[in-house]
Amino acid sequence: MAHLLAVVGGGDLSTHAVLAVEALRKAASGRNQPIEFEVRPGGHPLSEAAIAGADTVLLVGSGDLAEGRFSALTRARVAIDEVLTDVHAVLDRVLAGAASAPAAPRPDARTRIVAITSCPTGIAHTFMAAEGIQAAGKALGYDVRVETQGSVGARDALTVAEIAAADIVLIAADTGVDRARFAGKRLYATTTKAAIRDGKGLLATALAEAQLQPTGGAAAPSSDAPTRPAAEKQAGAYKHLMTGVSFMLPFVVAGGLLIALAFALGGIDAMAPGNAGTLAYALGEIGAKAAFVLIVPALAGYIAYSIADRPGIAPGMVGGMLATNLQAGFLGGIAAGFIAGYTARFLNRHIRLHRNLEGLKPVLILPLLATLVTGLAMIYVVGVPVAAALAGLTGWLKGMQGASALVLGLVLGGMMAVDMGGPINKAAYASAAALLSSGVDAPMAAVMLGGMTPPLGIALATRLFPRRFTAPEREAGGAAAVLGAAFITEGAIPFAAADPLRVIPAMVAGSAVAGAIALTQGVTLKVPHGGLFVLPIPNAVTNVTGAVIALVAGTLVTAIAVGLLKKTRTL
Repeated sequence: MAHLLAVVGGGDLSTHAVLAVEALRKAASGRNQPIEFEVRPGGHPLSEAAIAGADTVLLVGSGDLAEGRFSALTRARVAIDEVLTDVHAVLDRVLAGAASAPAAPRPDARTRIVAITSCPTGIAHTFMAAEGIQAAGKALGYDVRVETQGSVGARDALTVAEIAAADIVLIAADTGVDRARFAGKRLYATTTKAAIRDGKGLLATALAEAQLQPTGGAAAPSSDAPTRPAAEKQAGAYKHLMTGVSFMLPFVVAGGLLIALAFALGGIDAMAPGNAGTLAYALGEIGAKAAFVLIVPALAGYIAYSIADRPGIAPGMVGGMLATNLQAGFLGGIAAGFIAGYTARFLNRHIRLHRNLEGLKPVLILPLLATLVTGLAMIYVVGVPVAAALAGLTGWLKGMQGASALVLGLVLGGMMAVDMGGPINKAAYASAAALLSSGVDAPMAAVMLGGMTPPLGIALATRLFPRRFTAPEREAGGAAAVLGAAFITEGAIPFAAADPLRVIPAMVAGSAVAGAIALTQGVTLKVPHGGLFVLPIPNAVTNVTGAVIALVAGTLVTAIAVGLLKKTRTL
């Protein structure tokens, strides 16, 4: 007797889906016909063993039914209304072989890969990783489609048909990526660096090690879900933190620029109560009392989202708001995000309910319990000591002068050039961006100027010392200058990769000089990105002259050091 599977997609008609399942169950039982069910979204997924032992799958209703799992089975499609109207006729057609035949083999044997790339700022690494995957796919003869999740959202979004037809899904991201649409597909996850460094090797590894994605959806991971690939595990807490930072940045940028514009229009007292009703006061209210208030909740909420998917957002944001109210700032927000994320994930994996009550978990049980645990932990355990630590850190940073400012500038600036967008670079950047929410804006100046210096210094070196570079490198120098002006440190990566032992120390030296001069000259920056393009904005940068001096000095140091260290190349 044929073994039958049924996948029912209810969409907005969840009640109809349940009724269809019960009708099929009753009719199959009356025929002694073995049948196993999966209701999407949210139901218990069919096991791999069940799929392997089945002959036919009945696809009922609409929505994402993760059909790619059943390429070896005979597939039949029916509407929910057909099942509810005459379930026996449906079973007769399926069991008599009148249903759809298995999907026809593809006319070509080319491997099909769909991919997503994403980095915390959504700029350079996102697109460099995409280019690495596309170039590797072309060289290996694979069909590759890449969706980039950048700073302005997804570009070239993958379609449902493309995902269904793909052999594997590849995620190269330094932030959390929603996997709900990849249920039932083989998936491999890694970092953007792997795609940039060795695209061909990554594709080979992904095809060999991709694992079946749970069919319950990303929002409801189960304890028996396949283990994530080792490459993704290694990212650990860093990846979760970077996800929070990537969602936090738009609030920092918008709030900082609006506050700067408020000061530009209304002077230093633009937000004083006496100026209520003016445009400057309104801009200040939007920036300081709306956008900036949401910085820490966004950071905490999306750290928790990276850990626990959707169930983590609400408790994370509530914990972040408590951190703000308790004066625990971004440090408290980070703590709240991790507490909320791991709490929500633990509860989601260990609370088991009858299938008819599963719908209560995401809307009632998980938000309530995870928010309760997170809130109590913030109020009674974390908030006070973290607030004291942040107050001490803030006081020290605001009081920096002389040797302390010099040392901090050297460290922050140098960190930006060590790995140009890697973990060390991002650690310095994330720390400086988060400090903006506490009113500490000097470290951001050292970080941005230190990050602009490597590509600008390399670009200058290609002009001052042309014999140290090949013809293609000299041509790439112009592009590096543009990227450096826009604060995209990654523009220097190709030059560092070609000669790391000489180029990286030269870039670290220049960036450290830029950062040190910036802090000793009292340069501050209210926005976390923009490069040279933020300098003309009134009050976005304090001491513009000092900023320019720091940037020029750092660029010269890098260029001269590169010229002295690199050997003459064959022209």
